[in-house]
Order: sequence, then C-alpha cells, then structure tokens
Amino acid sequence: MGKATAALASERGHTIHTEVDSTENAGGRALTRKRLAGSDVAIEFTRPEAVVANLEKLIGLGIPTVTGTTGWYHELPRVAALVEARGGALLYTANFSVGVHLFLRSAGELAKNLRERGEFVASIVEQHHASKRDAPSGTALLLQRQLRSADPERPFPITTVREGTVPGTHALNYEAAHETITLNHVARDRHAFAAGALMAAEWLPGKSGVFTFEDLLFGDTA
Repeated sequence: MGKATAALASERGHTIHTEVDSTENAGGRALTRKRLAGSDVAIEFTRPEAVVANLEKLIGLGIPTVTGTTGWYHELPRVAALVEARGGALLYTANFSVGVHLFLRSAGELAKNLRERGEFVASIVEQHHASKRDAPSGTALLLQRQLRSADPERPFPITTVREGTVPGTHALNYEAAHETITLNHVARDRHAFAAGALMAAEWLPGKSGVFTFEDLLFGDTA
C-alpha cells in the first residue's frame, strides 16, 4: 500500500520527501527530525507490531499522520491522548476506499430495516490475499460494530478467507427460507485504497485532533 500510494502521489505532482523501509525502522528509529524535516504529512502503512511506535515518533515530531494500519486500536486512547497533548493531527481508518465507506453506511441502513425481521439470518464474509496478517480484517470488524449498533440483537458472525491475491471483498448476507439479500463491496486493485489515503493526506495538514476517514467523507470537521 505504501508503494501504491507513493506512486499515485508522484503522478499527482506531490513530492515524496522520503520513504522508510521496515528493515531500517525497528522501534521507529528511522523517523528522525533530520530525515523528516520539511515533510507536510506522513502516510503510515506498516504492521500492527510497528504502528504505535511509528505514530508516537511522528506525532512527537509534529507531523500530521495518516495511517491505514490495523490491529492496534486497543492503543488508540493512549495515542489520541498524545495527539491532544502535542496539538497534533492523526487520521486513521481500517479502509481508505470511498466505496467501502458508502457500503458501510448502506449496510447500517439495511440492518435498521431488518431489525424486526427474525426470519432473516445475518452473516459477514470477508476475503483477502493470503499474506494479509490480521483476521478478521479491520473493515469486517468495523462493519460488524456498525451492524450491531443498528441491530443489537444479532451477533453478525464473520467468516474469514485468506487465499490468492484478492485485494479485499466484504459481503453482508441475510438468508431467509426462500430468499437472500446480499450487499457486498469488491476491491479490484489497490488503486482505490491509495487514492483514499492520498485524499486524506491532502486534507489533514492544518488540522488538529484525531479523525477518521468518515470525518473527511461525511463530517463537518474541516
């Protein structure tokens, strides 16, 4: 994702100040003031075990940061407190696809409309490439939370598939005895995610606080 976003940024006329590889950045040690001097914003796509140290370094340096790494949200209150204390800016999301966030909103509305329809059994299926580390995906968990908020009586179980090179597929299924309702989102390549990450990176500088991609797309937080 980092490479895809950097390539798109260059195509759009942005300057890539530096790229940091995992082999040089244990504990965030490559994120130094000297190396990042002059950067307007940082885009962070790494792994759950690395993201918090990276965010702490970037926030400490006063660099607005966009992250699409998942698997660290249990640390969000601590990171958010650091952002507030430093007057920094952080935008995080489990998925940078505009279509996914429209899908999530539509799924919430569908759940509300089917809340009293016990004859429908609901489930979530998510499929990603074989090398994806977290399971279920952050997007599937976000979908599950949104659905449970709309319909607390249903568990909305998640089935996870990890195979091949699929960038990402999420489906919400409602099965009844004689009919099926399916709402799904399929990512055909990483361009959709890269475009969303770049949109966030263009939006975040000059702001302060902790934001989600939904704030950018639907909120009035500018």
